[in-house]
Amino acid sequence: MEFILKKILSAFLMPLSIGLIIFLIGLLYLYSKNHKKAKLYLSVSFLWIFIIAYSPFSNKILQPLESTYPKIENNISAKYILLLGGHFEARAYEVLRLYNLIEGSKVITSGYPGAGLRSEALKSANKLIELGIPKDDIFMQDEPKDTQEEAQSIKKIVGKEPFVLVTSAAHMPRAMNLFKKEGLNPIAAPTNFLVKKHDVMSLPTGSNLIKTEIAFHEYIGSVWNKLKQFKSKMLNKVDEQQK
Repeated sequence: MEFILKKILSAFLMPLSIGLIIFLIGLLYLYSKNHKKAKLYLSVSFLWIFIIAYSPFSNKILQPLESTYPKIENNISAKYILLLGGHFEARAYEVLRLYNLIEGSKVITSGYPGAGLRSEALKSANKLIELGIPKDDIFMQDEPKDTQEEAQSIKKIVGKEPFVLVTSAAHMPRAMNLFKKEGLNPIAAPTNFLVKKHDVMSLPTGSNLIKTEIAFHEYIGSVWNKLKQFKSKMLNKVDEQQK
């Protein structure tokens, strides 16, 4: 239930959703002949969508996330490489590179089936096999639905042992926070950097809108995790008082 609630709330709080909601309010005022308010809301929605799809804005809010952890080059010592679920194409080649870099390493794929019959962990494993990683070197955890559950699941495999965590650069800060709170020792291996050093300013584009959506998703996820932690602390406090 909590997982579904999180998905619903985040969908409404995404930047494009906010812009469309403001736009719909403007249309309602337009059809009700309140032209003054209609102009206001329609103008705000246009300006909002223009801004969130504009590269200086999308880069500005995404940069702090992507610059938290640098890309791994070499000198890594770990037995396991965990590929978080989602965006396989953007993350797979980093897993392949690290697998070839770290002698004797094993890969762990993750992700639940969702609406499909096959889990994301299985799909990722099959694709990695096609890319040349032996089947015997791949483990799957096909039950976790989100990053927190992935952290709890891999704990059973790696314990306190350091492991390499591969995910998108924007998602890495939140993922590292969740894994460390579970008492794990992840080594950050970010990939799929979207902010370019010499990004040319241009008219609003869909790719810039996607960057803004990714940044919002991560910030909202961080707030959600903090609220959960606060709720947990309050419940523990209540339990202690009742004892």
